[in-house]
Amino acid sequence: MSKLAPWLCALILFFLIAPGAAERPVAALFSRSFETAQPGYRFSFPRDHGAHFNFKTEWWYFTGNLTSGGKEHGYELTFFRRGVDLPQEAAENPSRWAVRDLYFAHFALTDAEGKRFYNTDKISREAIGKAGARPDRLEVWIDRWRAVQESDGTLHLQAEAEGEGEEGRWKIDLLLTPDKPPVIHGTEGISRKGGEPGQASHYISFTRLSTRGTISIDGKERPASGLSWMDHEFSSSMLNKNQVGWDWFSIQLEDGREVMLYQIRTVNGGKDPFSGGTVVEPDGTARPIPAEAFRLSPLRRWKSKKSGGDYPVAWRIEIPAERLSLESEPILEDQELITSKSTRVAYWEGASRFRGKKEGKVIQGKGYIEMTGYAEPFNK
Repeated sequence: MSKLAPWLCALILFFLIAPGAAERPVAALFSRSFETAQPGYRFSFPRDHGAHFNFKTEWWYFTGNLTSGGKEHGYELTFFRRGVDLPQEAAENPSRWAVRDLYFAHFALTDAEGKRFYNTDKISREAIGKAGARPDRLEVWIDRWRAVQESDGTLHLQAEAEGEGEEGRWKIDLLLTPDKPPVIHGTEGISRKGGEPGQASHYISFTRLSTRGTISIDGKERPASGLSWMDHEFSSSMLNKNQVGWDWFSIQLEDGREVMLYQIRTVNGGKDPFSGGTVVEPDGTARPIPAEAFRLSPLRRWKSKKSGGDYPVAWRIEIPAERLSLESEPILEDQELITSKSTRVAYWEGASRFRGKKEGKVIQGKGYIEMTGYAEPFNK
């Protein structure tokens, strides 16, 4: 699911502080024409795990449920790229200070037993190598936060942060091994997000990544293992004026199946017909789920004292054609990120447990839920 808000303030700020900004009008920010996601795109890996500078927005999302010392943890590490100049225009300005792309990142760690949610965010520009991404394979970074795919296909994640007050320090150093090939969501190579021309993305996932490594909280480093999920999307579109946010689910079931669902919410409280999802079989075979084939019903809400957002943190999920019915439960209710240092939005992204029935048999699993637009509509 598209996971970006309009970052106008941040774009203008970084544009103005770049050397030579006085000679370039702010209006130039809005004169660029980027590619849009169109049917028929031919994917090639590892190239398409890398950056796509001819698209305006791009993100690499890593989430996972880990066990460390018998205790549950969740993590999120996300990198966003926002294009400022097109590649041919950037080539005309070889300065290492030139602003071609802006980078944002979010990092969160959930401690279920300690009932603590650690989160922070960053913003940086590509100039002088402080942030960047490779176009030929997966390697994206901001300072010392990094996601790299090694030559053997393993993904290596590293991030470390220090909170304010009593939050302490936390970090992850994880190796993620794909258990299945990448999944391409949608049909004809695109994942539709609305009815307007080009309102779509190219959307790739590793839906089951065996994970091992270490997590550290307050200086105490512990071995950890579990399952992770990676989303990678690139597009040049945003939500339209009739869409206010979305609910997104990544579910890893114990029988080896995965389910991804996204529900785009409209201004009248309904589900946009361009919502959808994917079911991935144990052998990696994937098939799309149209909006009319699933139902999402809130079961319990949690209200944020920080943003005022009122989030449905527990859900009932029904996919009748798959004979699948699940109920979700967060490992911690307060898993809200307020990204005041970067994207300036509040959203809930939380590790969750799932339990229900598949073809009449009890089944369970783990995953993540993301909810946006509850503190403030995303179409402002």
